[in-house]
This record gives sequence, C-alpha cells and structure tokens, in this order.
Amino acid sequence: MSERTKRADARRNRETLLDAAAAVFVTSGVDAPVRDIAARAGVGVGTIYRHFPARADLIIAVYRHQVDACAAAGPDLLAAAATPYTALARWIDLFVDFLVTKHGLAGALGSDDTGLAALHAYFLDRLVPVCAELLDAAGAAGEIRTDLDAYAFLRGVGNLCIGAGNDPRYDPRRLVGVLVAGLRHVP
Repeated sequence: MSERTKRADARRNRETLLDAAAAVFVTSGVDAPVRDIAARAGVGVGTIYRHFPARADLIIAVYRHQVDACAAAGPDLLAAAATPYTALARWIDLFVDFLVTKHGLAGALGSDDTGLAALHAYFLDRLVPVCAELLDAAGAAGEIRTDLDAYAFLRGVGNLCIGAGNDPRYDPRRLVGVLVAGLRHVP
C-alpha cells in the first residue's frame, strides 16, 4: 500500500469518526460516552483515543469538521439549486443542524476562553463569507431583500436556535424557516 493510499485511508477514517461523533452529539450531547461514538463508527474505543487523546480534542475536531462541511456546502448548493434563494434556504437548514450539534460546546470545553474564542473566530471566518455569497446571489437575482448583513443574519438564526434542546415545544427550524421566508422580495 502506498503512502498516498495510507493517507487517504487515514483521512477517511478520521472523517468517519468525526461524522459518528457529530451524530452522537446531536442525540446525546457532547458528554455522550466515547463507547457510543466508537460503536457508531464501527471502531474500538482505543481508536478514538488514538486520534483524539482528550474529549476536548474530539469536540473541537467535530466542530471544525462541521464548520468546514457547512462552508463547502454553500457553493455546491448555489451551483446545484434551481435558484439562489433555494440554495440559501437549504444552506440555512444545514447551518441550523450545525448549531444544534454544537449545543453544549462551551460547557464541555470548560473555562478555556481562549480556545472558545479561537473556535468562534474560525466559525465567523469560514461561514460569514459563505452566507454573504448566498445572500448576494439571491439579492442579485431579485429574490430577496438586499439590505441584510450576513453576520447579523447568522446571528439572528443562531439566536432562534438557543435553548432548542431544553423545550420540546420549541422548534427552531420552524422559526428559522419563517425568518428565511421573510427575506423574500415583495415588489
């Protein structure tokens, strides 16, 4: 097996672990047992600790992996969707899923304010430009209002997602859908 093949396999294995951890975090929170993540990924617990020696390492890696996936999805959706507005709406759905997954991140990382600040900066650096591109495309197509700032919009979506896990009567996806529908350009 070539070194290049080994690197590709290692990258796929790492992505499998991160996807499994993200799925478990959505259903059980970031404090879920590592054995649950290992079972979902189809690996032993030792494999997870070999890649991520501390829980915080795993949580940070999942967060960054999801930010990267969400950022990559924007241009793909814009290229494939029937309209820029449809691409924006689908991307916001992915963004909401991401926000739900990161619930509990701050508590799990403890008092590492520096680490949280770095993750937040990474989040903004990767996702605000993608959102701006989608908003600009939909605005240029005349589908939505054009007086909206990407940062403010993402912050509003984020605020609608706060506390979603604490109240089964509250569905942030529904309210975010109302917000996105409210962007439509009305002549």
